Amino acid sequence: MALFVTLVISGLGVATFMALALPLPWLLGPLLGCLIAALFGVRLQGAPKTGQVMRTILGVAVGATITPALFAQLGTLIWTLALMPPLVICVGAVGYPLFRKGFGFDHPTAFYAAMPGGLQDMLLFGEEAGGDVRALSLVHATRVLIVVMVLPIVFAFFYGVDMSQPVGEPFLSVPWTQLLILAAAGLAGWRIAAAFGLFGASILGPLFLTAAFSLAGFIHHRPPAEAIQAAQFFIGFSIGVKYAGISWRELRVDVTAGVIFTVLSLCISAVFAAVVFRLGWLPFTESVLAFSPGGQAEMAIVALVAGADAAVVVAHHLVRIVFVIIGAPLVNRWFD
Repeated sequence: MALFVTLVISGLGVATFMALALPLPWLLGPLLGCLIAALFGVRLQGAPKTGQVMRTILGVAVGATITPALFAQLGTLIWTLALMPPLVICVGAVGYPLFRKGFGFDHPTAFYAAMPGGLQDMLLFGEEAGGDVRALSLVHATRVLIVVMVLPIVFAFFYGVDMSQPVGEPFLSVPWTQLLILAAAGLAGWRIAAAFGLFGASILGPLFLTAAFSLAGFIHHRPPAEAIQAAQFFIGFSIGVKYAGISWRELRVDVTAGVIFTVLSLCISAVFAAVVFRLGWLPFTESVLAFSPGGQAEMAIVALVAGADAAVVVAHHLVRIVFVIIGAPLVNRWFD
């Protein structure tokens, strides 16, 4: 019943955003609808298994954008990708004292709350280190939520970026042979990545295998628009439901800490993005999305809708997440 209520609220969110002509209705509508419902105490439920399938679709969509033209940018991308570790260090250096001294978090919770890595990875590492998983979940959900809500609005209303661009062709316009190849790449990529224990297997495995097929000339289309919209829908409400059952104390402490941390992170990211853009290394939209502290899947969606190079954006977030996953546990042990 809770899942049904969640889906209805998410659907109403989509309808409201469409009626008001707001950007990214399939992503932001469910996200905001579920967030408001959760804050009013409505019992909500996520769909993690379906969410994994939707992340696979997104991985295929990004992988299909990787063409030989991407490799022509490698000379520039080397420099922009090299800026991701300094970005992570700067964000962590600001975030850790904020959580530890400003809000009284214990060390493992403060440390992994300050790491701009993947939400699930930070929850896993934080739990293993003895941190407060609920606080970490709220902090990182708040980070992703604010970034995903703010960037499309800023793009659309302040910089004139068209946030209504089609993310793909209609289902009936994609050849059935391409649909089969895309589906096979998604499922096989996910399974292979999971078998090797790759983090983010449901999105990165399909991304890598689809990219290989694209570079080999077997793939010429993205997944249908309807599939990518479904991915936006499920990813959107999965963020909102993380606030289900939130208490006043969690709202006052954990969410407030997450809001302040996200604002500071966005300011740091804006400096890096401005440098990259001014040097002419990346276009404006790619610069902002590549260095924003949002989730990999969410930034990929925004890139697709904004008409940006999703492969370039995801490459930067992949470097960021790999750096955090490898470096964070080592630095945390050094702290101990």
